[in-house]
Amino acid sequence: MSVHKRNNVNVMGDGPGTLVFAHGFGCDQNMWRFIMPAFAQDYRIVTFDLTGSGLSDLSAYDRDRHATLLGHAEDLLEVLDAHVQGPAVLVGHSVSAMIGVLADLRAPGRIAAHVMIGPSPCYLNDGDYQGGFEPADIQALLDALDSNYLGWASTTAPAIMGAPGQPELTAELISSFHRADTDITRHFARVTFNADHRADVARVDTPTLVLQCTDDMIVPQAVGEYLERVMPQATLRLIDNIGHLPHVSSPDACISAIREYLPTLVRPAHAD
Repeated sequence: MSVHKRNNVNVMGDGPGTLVFAHGFGCDQNMWRFIMPAFAQDYRIVTFDLTGSGLSDLSAYDRDRHATLLGHAEDLLEVLDAHVQGPAVLVGHSVSAMIGVLADLRAPGRIAAHVMIGPSPCYLNDGDYQGGFEPADIQALLDALDSNYLGWASTTAPAIMGAPGQPELTAELISSFHRADTDITRHFARVTFNADHRADVARVDTPTLVLQCTDDMIVPQAVGEYLERVMPQATLRLIDNIGHLPHVSSPDACISAIREYLPTLVRPAHAD
């Protein structure tokens, strides 16, 4: 099976550098539609669906390969090898930011820089580290996914999206959850919310912009501050936004932050 088909890869633009957009849990590449065009004149743009999500080939989702985020990181590297010449800037939302971290460690130099939107290396509170959830919270979330997936999606999506005054965005997220394969999503949820990649992020010295919402029920601001503290080249930028998907609910703020950041890179993803 080709990588192009497996991950529903789409390419646009013809700039000298490449931006690769990787979506978060329960979503697909369509979530990038508000910010992606802003960069298409200056960059080559690559979007794709994580294996098991969106219009990817669901038969390629392997519970062994994808039992950890490393399987998705290997998929990402295959997308890069197939569609990107030279290093790329990876724009990763939520769990895809950690997938990018693992890909970076697996193939140093393949990713020139990270733009992480709402990233979290660990969702659990652990001593001084405040990930936002207690173990019982995570277990309750996973139990709700198992017992009533559609009900969970309908009740949780409004809090995840936030975006007060934009009910159409909440409806879109609910629809995205409902379209997803239930069994795959349940499995991916366990992989995502039980992961702990704090040791991994501390090893990444690639330039990184962390975009953190000021009010995010999934990832508290303390996580963004933690990443800026432990990652050697991380810069934290706060987005005044309620919710976990600012690229959907506050796209202009995300575009502005990314545009300001990219020129600071010494060599922003230019092809060899």
